[in-house]
Amino acid sequence: MATLKEVQLKIVGVKKTKQITNAMKMVATSRLRGNQLAMEQFRPYAAKYAEVLGSLSEKAGGEASPLLIPKENVKKVHIVLCTDDKGLCGSFNSNLLKKVDNYIKDNSDKGYEFSLSSFGKKGADWAKKQGLEVKTALEGKLTFSDASNSGRNLIDGFLNGDYDKVVLIYSEFKNMASQKPVVKQVLPIPAIEKIEEEEDKPFQAEHICEPDPAQLLNEMLPKNVYIQIFSAILETATSKEAARMTAMDNATKACEDLIDELVTIYNKARQAAITNDLMDIVSGAEALKG
Repeated sequence: MATLKEVQLKIVGVKKTKQITNAMKMVATSRLRGNQLAMEQFRPYAAKYAEVLGSLSEKAGGEASPLLIPKENVKKVHIVLCTDDKGLCGSFNSNLLKKVDNYIKDNSDKGYEFSLSSFGKKGADWAKKQGLEVKTALEGKLTFSDASNSGRNLIDGFLNGDYDKVVLIYSEFKNMASQKPVVKQVLPIPAIEKIEEEEDKPFQAEHICEPDPAQLLNEMLPKNVYIQIFSAILETATSKEAARMTAMDNATKACEDLIDELVTIYNKARQAAITNDLMDIVSGAEALKG
């Protein structure tokens, strides 16, 4: 059985760990509010942009831009992976890395050559261990400018033949308890479906496009790639803070349970020590009487 001193040291250590996990939980909560606000403000813009693109693509036709035309023989697939830079967020990073690994394994029989761009240190480290070619690796707080630069490089690579297909793997924020890894094709841009008008929605006159829809589409399609990438960055940033907050809350509760167990062990050990001391005193007194 552990001595009283050892149990006391364990209790002190667990209490300090609890302070750390509780502080990290509060930091994650604070960051979550900012990231969630930015994500929720960006979602309507992305949705309206997709709606306008749907209308333009219907008018211009499906072959108005080379970004809409799939390659006949797909050989080179590029993966854009969004992860966190650090750990301590439960299974958040491992779920994303498992998603990438499964995607590669599911398409291994097609003879694809995979390369990867990473937003987040964890993804880049994993890709290097797997022997994947890492084209770009960005860390820290990412902005729309970072997404635009990466999007331009992806579009140039697609048009030049460096990539036949580009997919985006990120964590979609559902709610505080649910963050789902998803795979989304970025290039060639999938067919954009025009959003059906609601029955109760008032009539809206058809817009006249100047210049023609094909020219507008060529200008807007590259920006759609930037928007998709930045939206994935915001979704992943919100998801990771939610996952970290949950993980630190669970760790704090685990520390509390462990402290209760150690206190019980300490009390038992202390009672046993007192009992032994009393037995020694009684035994000594009886020996003197004899």
